[in-house]
Amino acid sequence: MTFSIVARCAKTGMFGVAVASSSPAVAARCAYARAGVGAVASQNVTDPRLGNRTLDLMALGAGAEQAIEILRASTRHMDFRQVLAVDAAGGSAVHSGPRALGTFAEARGPDVACGGNLLADAGVPHRMVEAFAASSGHLGDRLLAAMRAAVEAGGEEGPVHSAGLKLVDEVEWPVADLRVDWTHTCPIEDLAALWALYRPQLDAYVTRALDPAAAPSYGVPGDE
Repeated sequence: MTFSIVARCAKTGMFGVAVASSSPAVAARCAYARAGVGAVASQNVTDPRLGNRTLDLMALGAGAEQAIEILRASTRHMDFRQVLAVDAAGGSAVHSGPRALGTFAEARGPDVACGGNLLADAGVPHRMVEAFAASSGHLGDRLLAAMRAAVEAGGEEGPVHSAGLKLVDEVEWPVADLRVDWTHTCPIEDLAALWALYRPQLDAYVTRALDPAAAPSYGVPGDE
């Protein structure tokens, strides 16, 4: 009931996750990223513990493939899970358990891994990887290009209702953590509109945290 992408920007070192689902608030359970370490999506009968555990393994020096192998060897119920990971060197890996729901598939390449379950077409993740590789610009834009390609390729078997986008960069908190937790319109297009609003302000929010005196004005009534 989910399709997602985890990716690294080779130029900036930024990591990101984008995810969509027929379930509510999918990004709250499935999207994980840590600056300087990597990005992970934990989905399909989701165990949220797997997201941070995979990041912890990569922070200790495991590459994405090794971290996924450790999960397979040491974690119960992996037959039900899908876990996608990309590491600080751009390595990628995907685990898709044989008991994942419906039509499930995965695809990966340098700096990117995509996967989904209950898909309308098994080619959806491959199309996402192609779209990401063909895109350029800010990582947030590239992630959304991949998500739009997923929809064009058929997406989930049923309607999607929630989506999310998480980005990490040089600071210890996400520089963007945007969510459309439930909608009857297209959550990916709603997320794209939210990203278009947020992106021009992204750097300013970081500056306000690090050095408020150097930050730009807030642009709200009463701000001087």
